Amino acid sequence: MTVAYLDPRTGQTHDIGTPRWRSDAGNPLLLTPLPGLSRSEIDRTRRSLWRYAAALPVPVAKPVSMGEGCTPLIERRYKGGRILCKLEWFAPTGSFKDRGASVMISMLRQQGVEHVLEDSSGNGGAAVAAYAAAAGMHVKILAPAYTQPAKIVQMKAVGAEVELVPGTRQDCADEAERQAERIFYASHNWQAFFLHGTKTLAYELWEDLDFLAPDAVIVPMGAGSNVLGCEIGFGELLRRGEIGRMPRIYGVQPANCAPIAAAFAAGGESAVPIEVKPTIAEGTAIAKPIRLAENLRAMRNSGGAALAIPEAEIAAAHTALAAMGLYVEPTCAQVLAAYDRLLAEGRVGPEERVVLVLTGSGLKATQKIAEMIGLTI
Repeated sequence: MTVAYLDPRTGQTHDIGTPRWRSDAGNPLLLTPLPGLSRSEIDRTRRSLWRYAAALPVPVAKPVSMGEGCTPLIERRYKGGRILCKLEWFAPTGSFKDRGASVMISMLRQQGVEHVLEDSSGNGGAAVAAYAAAAGMHVKILAPAYTQPAKIVQMKAVGAEVELVPGTRQDCADEAERQAERIFYASHNWQAFFLHGTKTLAYELWEDLDFLAPDAVIVPMGAGSNVLGCEIGFGELLRRGEIGRMPRIYGVQPANCAPIAAAFAAGGESAVPIEVKPTIAEGTAIAKPIRLAENLRAMRNSGGAALAIPEAEIAAAHTALAAMGLYVEPTCAQVLAAYDRLLAEGRVGPEERVVLVLTGSGLKATQKIAEMIGLTI
């Protein structure tokens, strides 16, 4: 089948063989629907997300891979029920962003791109920097000036050029769009290829659960690449007949910066006014997510929802996860707080297969966590 870039807002398509990061109308792109793969097409000789290469949009002759994917799925008893924790921080750079970076950088290199630009509050930049280095590509990362030092060090250690941008996360994104006029914009928020890396989370959960879909998946949500990745991946499996239904997809944001949750609560498909405040869940602090409408549709169509979590509940959830031996970034601790709320409201059952996606290592946010628990370092 012929695959093309698709602007879902206008229906316009573009040739997938020509590198681009947005449509002619200036909108973020998806890809035309893919057929997915069957369990017989999994390449079990590969211990990485590339075992699902048959589900990707184009064949990649030389993938840029460092073993991303195949992360642990562990069960914990919690409040009389069970939760399934997907430990995405086992990725090479310490976060789920490696899935998207591996696929995106592999495909862009194959298309002849040699110099890329990314903007990120940390994990996306670290992932793109590392995979660009592995691919032999030059990379420039724009990061908000408040970014955790550990993440900046990680980017620079692999050779990335890093520019710190004063102001908010949105100020950083706006600066990236300006610089994209002279450097190819390999944005984890804009790039369609990135979403086809994050969709491998869905395939992996399906395989983890003996080729069944979970009942629900709860993910941290900033720009929503995991929400959309789950929708794409599980949607492909549904069309292929490998699963009988979609899992409910719940996206979680900090109440201090929750534009998608606010729009979900309002019942529409467009942004509503919000007040933005600092948050300990800084990895999801995106005030103007570019795929807001697509995220809303993904959650509504799956029977899920968007939730906003107050700072105190995020901190408490972080403590609870640490008590289970799970040392994560505050950003992904939100998912346990969301589970608490969904369980109390009866929207998830204690014995349902509910996956909490823990997206990043606590080592990424040492300074922030030290402040939370009252340590001086």
